[in-house]
Amino acid sequence: MSSETATQDRARTDELEQYRKELTGYCYRMLGSAFEAEDAVQETMVRAWRSLDRFEGRSSIRSWLYRIATNVCLTMLSGSGKRARPMDLTASSRTSEAVLGPPLAESAWVEPMPDSRTMPQDPAERAEARESVRLAFVAALQHLAPKQRAVLILREVLSWRASEVAELLGTTVASVNSALQRARATLAATGVTESDPTAPLSDEHKTLLSRYLAAFESYDMEALTSLLAEDATLSMPPYVLWMRGASDIRDWMLGEGKDCRGSRLIATWANGSPAFGQYRPAPGGGHEPWALQIIEFSDGRITGINSFLDTARLFPLFGLPDRLPESQPAEEGL
Repeated sequence: MSSETATQDRARTDELEQYRKELTGYCYRMLGSAFEAEDAVQETMVRAWRSLDRFEGRSSIRSWLYRIATNVCLTMLSGSGKRARPMDLTASSRTSEAVLGPPLAESAWVEPMPDSRTMPQDPAERAEARESVRLAFVAALQHLAPKQRAVLILREVLSWRASEVAELLGTTVASVNSALQRARATLAATGVTESDPTAPLSDEHKTLLSRYLAAFESYDMEALTSLLAEDATLSMPPYVLWMRGASDIRDWMLGEGKDCRGSRLIATWANGSPAFGQYRPAPGGGHEPWALQIIEFSDGRITGINSFLDTARLFPLFGLPDRLPESQPAEEGL
């Protein structure tokens, strides 16, 4: 390969790669899985690279890439089941009656996504994007038919014009508008809608998270439950079991969850929300991965603790260490 050809190849790669992050966010909203989203974007890049010489420029490179990514996602969604959160599948359980049960396959769940893989650098754009990758919103999108999902994301989240979406999908503006109306109605029925852009963490929120970290690491359940909203939830994918209410969460933590005593937490960000890598004490010393916790809050109280237990897959995705020595500092990145 000549140096000129190598230079041209690098330029072509760079031209495509500048869109990887936003395409990852789009594919994640479509698919509900960080791993499937990254596979979809990689397939998009491969197809685009192979076809770049034939790109005729009737649309922008960005629009062309979104067309390819949409087709990849629609193919992946063909025949696949709907991903969900535990609260979408069963009623909450009282601790006294709770049975953990068998885990479900990873394909059953809406999976967490690191902010670092999807969030734009611009603070205003970042605030806009956070709301549309919330776990509840991504789970609500799963109720939409795949093409309706694409229409709603492109129109409502990414602010594309109806004519642009129609061109991308090879349909009419009237068809796009009709699909959007049906998608909005379905989304409204789930009780979850995209809300206003999220402001950066306030000092109050930072204090709340610091108090949560301190309470969890000291395993002071009275202090921890004092931070919870009355109807706060605790879920633990890949298990269907979940519970609602501060008292039931406390009882679970002191009962079946008692082995979490002595845990350490490492701060990160997922789905536009503060998150923690949780490490439980290891038999040979130090701490080993146990859960990725995504913390939801409102009105100065924690409303949700979403503990994803598939750490073998998730911790490398989030760049979290595979073990903590005893001297590892616990609080980072808040």
